[in-house]
Amino acid sequence: MADIPSAKNHLSADVEIKGSIKFQNELTIDGKVEGEITSPGVLVIGENSEVRGEIKTKSVTVHGKVQGNITVEERCELKGRAQLIGDLKAARLVIEEGATFVGKSEVAPKGGIKIEAPRAPEPVKQSSILGR
Repeated sequence: MADIPSAKNHLSADVEIKGSIKFQNELTIDGKVEGEITSPGVLVIGENSEVRGEIKTKSVTVHGKVQGNITVEERCELKGRAQLIGDLKAARLVIEEGATFVGKSEVAPKGGIKIEAPRAPEPVKQSSILGR
């Protein structure tokens, strides 16, 4: 069987979308998007693009503006002219000098952060020495 090249999709600068976007492999956005972007693939936000909404992908590289939360399984990269206003969760994070990031970040190695409920203190065992 021959290898199928990965599909690369491109939304050009004159495209404006309101609504959710779902894709499988790779998408570059140079236009304006208002809504959720979801994918098991790779997303590139172009330098002149504006995205308002939640992003959930495998990895993302931001050159333009994003207003919304980003959650990625692997890597998030904020390039020098990027602007992110929103919270960020990623396994790896790269922020170049000049990028603007306003929000909270949670960076955890693959597998995510596991939060355990606090344990109740164990009852104190009485010693047999007390009752002499």
